Amino acid sequence: MCENEKIMEIGKIKLDLTHYPGEDYYCDGAEEDELLDIVKNYAAVEYQRVIEERRSWPLLYHLSPLRENIVEWIPMEGKKVLEVGSGCGAITGALARKAAQVVGVDLSKKRSLINAHRHSDCDNVTIHVGNFRDLEPVLASDFDYILLIGVFEYGQSFMGTEKPFEEFLQIVMKHLAKDGRVVIAIENKYGLKYFAGCKEDHLGTWFSGIENYAQGGGVRTFSRQGLEKIFAACGVKEYSFYYPYPDYKFMTTLYSDGHLPGKGELSNNLRNYDRDRMDLFDEKYAFDGITQDNLFSVFTNSYEVIIGRPLPIQYTRYSNDRAPQYQIKTEISKASSGELLVKKLPLCKEAREHIVQIEAAYRKLADRYQGGKIQINRCRLLEEQDQVWDVFEYVQGQSLTELMDERLEKDDIQGFHALFQEYVERIGYHAEYPVADFDMIFSNIMVQGDVWTVIDYEWTNDKVTDPKELAFRAIYCYLLEDEKRNKLNMDLILNFLGMSEADMEDCRAQERKFQKQVTGRRRSMSELYAWMGAPVIKPWDYLEREKSRLLPRRVQIYEDFGGGFSEDKSYFVPDAYLNDEDVELQLTVDSTVQMLRIDPAMGACVVRIEELTYNGKDIPIHAKNIFTTNGKMLKSSDGAVFATEDPNLSIRVAGLERKPQNLLCARMKVVILPLAVAEDMAASVKRWI
Repeated sequence: MCENEKIMEIGKIKLDLTHYPGEDYYCDGAEEDELLDIVKNYAAVEYQRVIEERRSWPLLYHLSPLRENIVEWIPMEGKKVLEVGSGCGAITGALARKAAQVVGVDLSKKRSLINAHRHSDCDNVTIHVGNFRDLEPVLASDFDYILLIGVFEYGQSFMGTEKPFEEFLQIVMKHLAKDGRVVIAIENKYGLKYFAGCKEDHLGTWFSGIENYAQGGGVRTFSRQGLEKIFAACGVKEYSFYYPYPDYKFMTTLYSDGHLPGKGELSNNLRNYDRDRMDLFDEKYAFDGITQDNLFSVFTNSYEVIIGRPLPIQYTRYSNDRAPQYQIKTEISKASSGELLVKKLPLCKEAREHIVQIEAAYRKLADRYQGGKIQINRCRLLEEQDQVWDVFEYVQGQSLTELMDERLEKDDIQGFHALFQEYVERIGYHAEYPVADFDMIFSNIMVQGDVWTVIDYEWTNDKVTDPKELAFRAIYCYLLEDEKRNKLNMDLILNFLGMSEADMEDCRAQERKFQKQVTGRRRSMSELYAWMGAPVIKPWDYLEREKSRLLPRRVQIYEDFGGGFSEDKSYFVPDAYLNDEDVELQLTVDSTVQMLRIDPAMGACVVRIEELTYNGKDIPIHAKNIFTTNGKMLKSSDGAVFATEDPNLSIRVAGLERKPQNLLCARMKVVILPLAVAEDMAASVKRWI
């Protein structure tokens, strides 16, 4: 503690407890104790290893570096930042590295301690512990950025007023400097993932947001239109919507209205690490239609809104799910001239050399393909002080992937193969050169007329590579991305490439080696999901199993008027099964019916007859001239074993006393059996009766 007992110093961080109410009103108990122990005893570079060792969702959620992506792209250099709801510090470190001063606010002392110990080497961070409503009057009014990351949805908990979200935002904006910005990251209540079967992130229930929170709860998320209504009520006129994908928590790609996703881009949709989810449809294909119809802003899973002057950045893709030396981001921004520029920047010092090598790769590839039919997107390496980045031209056109998909969708297999052949010919130019782009996949080639431009070549190596190996990898990656592409005949492709099964396996082994090189010792997010993600429930599978369970439990009645039994003179008895075993029937039988057949189930079974009467009199089931069955009768009881998928009991009602309208009543116990079990039981009947 400092002289002021309300101020704690943890390393270089100040923890202000002046407005702390004395207890934490929310706490995750043992999870937070574990987090506090980790941040006290492990360096940040060790977090990934700890996450993998413990296979813990809370650790992944709080400690993954991917959490920082949601703010890393925002230019905050030299700025003063307020982080409302700083929590365990998922983004505090990124803010501290970028901004001049960071002020955090959080209600939980335990979480603030985790944050402080985690970032104890940051000398520009102060964390205030207490309710925002109590703290707000003492906060400064000159913040360049105020961040509400996963916070705005709790507005009614903060405020407790009639219009909590409007009042919350108005209070927040009072603390902005001139030309300051508010940043809101929040789930879209109509996000496609919720329609597809994800539980609502905060309440853990299905379809809560879609049903407009009919069951209540203290959290509210919004559609884009819902957020815009709040902004309008607060007098906000200048704002920009961004679309984090797959969501804002573990964002890998950030889209904007200036750069929306294209068909085929949104395939990373199963991310349920914490909760079971249903899989009602393939979100990739749904997103393809949504993007084509310009509805992405309606169904995106999350929003990031910048209130204030627009930022120049249109798009960002993060590649920090890699070994440190390859962790970079790709950024598309609009220059003051209106020109779009593409940049690649290192995300850590270890990746600096990788950025430098990309410019070297451009020069080597441009030399190789000079005079050929492949262009290499120009790269310029820029340096400023200790910063380094690559700048590329923004290339218009369609990706080769799109062109190939178009042919497949039209079932133009011949056209597909012709395009693939052209691809092989173009990339094979000067194949003897000791330089090759290992990642020359279809999505990295933009086509505009007869001009084919390679836009991404960061995995260029200095060796002679057989073009068929590059082509096989391209087609291999293409097939893995979309199961609809499996209509391709790989044998034809392999024959065209002159590759054997052994060659193909060598290429696959090379691919595995490459992926290991890229990720290093760490597991990728997709590997972590496969390793520790929550189950995906496919309702159709359950439905089929339930149908399989229920379908045998149907009773079908056949009536023979003298011409034999037939399907057109039969009917099913609804609700004949009272439960899984008990069957009750009350059938009206016309006097013209000669024979009546009861099929007690649609599969092998054991039947015990508890009641079988006709007009109130017992039917003699042991009189073969009246009652027959295709099962083996059990002499020890009034029942039979049916080793057949079509069990039946036949009654010659013509031999019974009849009236113009007759009543047949039956009560039975029916136990459905696997056919093999029923066959064994039937074969043993003589030994145990």
